[in-house]
Amino acid sequence: MTKIALSVVVITKNAASQLGPCLESVRFADEVVVVDSGSEDGTVALAQAAGVRVITHTWLGFGRQKQFAVNAAKHDWVLCLDADERVTPSLEASIFEVFQGLDQKNSAQFAWRMPRRNSFLGRWLKHGEGYPDYSLRLFNRHHASWSNDAVHETVITTSSIGTLKGDLLHDSAETIDAYLAKQNRYSSLHARALFDQGVRVGYSKMLLSPMARFVKFYFLRLGFLDGGPGFAHIIIGCFAAFSKYAKLIELSRKQ
Repeated sequence: MTKIALSVVVITKNAASQLGPCLESVRFADEVVVVDSGSEDGTVALAQAAGVRVITHTWLGFGRQKQFAVNAAKHDWVLCLDADERVTPSLEASIFEVFQGLDQKNSAQFAWRMPRRNSFLGRWLKHGEGYPDYSLRLFNRHHASWSNDAVHETVITTSSIGTLKGDLLHDSAETIDAYLAKQNRYSSLHARALFDQGVRVGYSKMLLSPMARFVKFYFLRLGFLDGGPGFAHIIIGCFAAFSKYAKLIELSRKQ
């Protein structure tokens, strides 16, 4: 298999049930780095058996942990993935095209986003929040880096952003109970981050933000075409927005 001078970086914790397909989908990369923050389920052993480089590092929050992984890579070009994501053959072909352009030294593009397709309640979503859910994951680390946010981290870049063809598949295979627990944890982290930044909101924001989100994703972005799974996915997202602002108001009142 022809490999390209690319480092794939993955942060993990207790991801043994998800990591295998992720690593299998990026065999075209010259290097794969897994940064683990204390797994107890065999994640590290699985990664080592796959022949990738494993680094154990204390959890720093999503943004800082991902940037640590980027800094640990040997190549300047990095592809950042989560353990429950995998690269499709069409996305792999699109990445190869980017690197062919680099070889010809006629590309000034240093950051690329890709459409991410989410699976929910056994269905690959095609609309709403579930798709295309563009995510900037491929970049040259001299021109881009992860934000320091503990949650809802983003890639900050000085480059214009190109769009790759082909999907990045996101299939967490979570139960609804686990998904709701994650959303609750993320809304708490996001509320705290906003509070620390000095953001303050009223009850109108708590009410209107989820409503606007529902209109945007269910109607304008055609989420209703994804049936019951699409409706449930959007409703949970709206409730997460409601919870975030309710928690922010609570933090403000306690102050």
